[in-house]
Amino acid sequence: MPEPETIILSPADVPLHDFSGGGDFALQFARVGSLLGLTDLGCALQVVPPGKKAFPHHVHHMVDEMMVILEGTGEYRWGEDRYPVGPGDLIGAPKATRAHQLANTGTTDLKYLTFSNNPSADVCEYPDSGKVAYRAGVIGGDRATGTIRAIGRLAVTDYWDGEVE
Repeated sequence: MPEPETIILSPADVPLHDFSGGGDFALQFARVGSLLGLTDLGCALQVVPPGKKAFPHHVHHMVDEMMVILEGTGEYRWGEDRYPVGPGDLIGAPKATRAHQLANTGTTDLKYLTFSNNPSADVCEYPDSGKVAYRAGVIGGDRATGTIRAIGRLAVTDYWDGEVE
């Protein structure tokens, strides 16, 4: 494996990309782990403007996440519970437990790092919208590299439905 171009990075020097969903969702985002040459440990820098949420309320079934608040204040939604968060707080989102979400409730940007175990496959549920997403064959945490990926709403059916004898 080739050595990374850098092993030390300041959050101020990380090139952020817009990853906004519109409405309540706005986010600037960068995969920091891959910039440092990491493949099995994911790390992303995320910046959420005041009054916005980073991602929909969701639960991963194969991804453990830990967030570290660097700047700003917000609210961590953990299942139906809500907790205030601020600089220095460490937040856990263990896989296959409760859905989680971070929202910026302050007047300045909410900046945080998210660390994850970066598996090559995951199933993610979105309880507010009833969606389910899955992906497999992912390389280095980049969802776009998945050999199979989809998001939608499940229909209850029989195992043999649609199969030809």
